Amino acid sequence: MQLIELSVFWTIVVDSVAWLFFHLAISMFTLSLPDHFFQKNSLLYRTRKWEAEGQFWQNHFNVKKYAKYIPEGSRILGSGFYKRKLQQKEMNYLETFIIETKRAELTHWLSILPSGLFFFWNPVWAGWIMVIYALMFNVPIILVQRYNRPRLEKVFNRKKEKYEQKKAHSSSIE
Repeated sequence: MQLIELSVFWTIVVDSVAWLFFHLAISMFTLSLPDHFFQKNSLLYRTRKWEAEGQFWQNHFNVKKYAKYIPEGSRILGSGFYKRKLQQKEMNYLETFIIETKRAELTHWLSILPSGLFFFWNPVWAGWIMVIYALMFNVPIILVQRYNRPRLEKVFNRKKEKYEQKKAHSSSIE
């Protein structure tokens, strides 16, 4: 349902500027959300049983093979949390990493939504290319988050359990 007709040149310019705007605006929006927004394990972030603690994504989409080629958003934006690889195994760091996988997942789900707007100034075939672009750009990153988060949560929960056992043991001695 194209409402605005532009030349090919201006369509490419408007598409490029619009995507840049949406990517940056959505990234800045999710970066501005407080950490406590992501601390609950809401329906969106909850690992489903069929995901097999993230292994489904590796088995069916070979996430580890392509994850290394995904640009690190914190480097591009010059802010945010570096998620390329695990830097520490401290509980606070792991908790922050888990929160940041949720932030990244939300960012990329939201980044798919504007693709429908491109039908307003693109011919239908080009509008569908914009939808495909949005899916191809964002879904792989979502899958990486869905793969990594359960693994991080497993390590975090193990550390938390050990910490609580140690704490209970030391308080029972006193």
